Amino acid sequence: MAKFQLKVNGKPLQVEADPSTPLLWVLRDHLNLVGTKFGCGVGACGACTVHLNGRAMRSCQLPVSAVGTQAVTTIEGIVSAEKEMHPVQKAWLELDVAQCGYCQTGQIMSAVALLKSNPNPTEAEIESAMTGNICRCGTYLRIKAAIQQAAKSSKK
Repeated sequence: MAKFQLKVNGKPLQVEADPSTPLLWVLRDHLNLVGTKFGCGVGACGACTVHLNGRAMRSCQLPVSAVGTQAVTTIEGIVSAEKEMHPVQKAWLELDVAQCGYCQTGQIMSAVALLKSNPNPTEAEIESAMTGNICRCGTYLRIKAAIQQAAKSSKK
């Protein structure tokens, strides 16, 4: 066991864990941030997506020892300081994207990272950025539409 100083959702936090423990389990089991989901455990489905310094990363494959001083943002941390939902979350609700909902936090985290790096993505860029986020319910068309809507509403 080792102690780690993490910056999660803008807050400095200390956890004690085995250095090889995936960030996913540190978030869920040590910090009670359960919005990040376990899906496949091999980084292939995207359910565990978080941001590491603003980049979408699979937390099930990232050992806590590799995080260092990088800022971690989870689905719980994308709301504004005024507790307002992110434009992507608003679009998700307005377009009724979620069906079962299990993959949606990972989908949203990937979409937020995309729009942060590319505020006006093309359809092809959306599809490329979202590759690897699996939705068993097949809501891909609504996901793409919500990302497009969020991009448009962010310009206002």
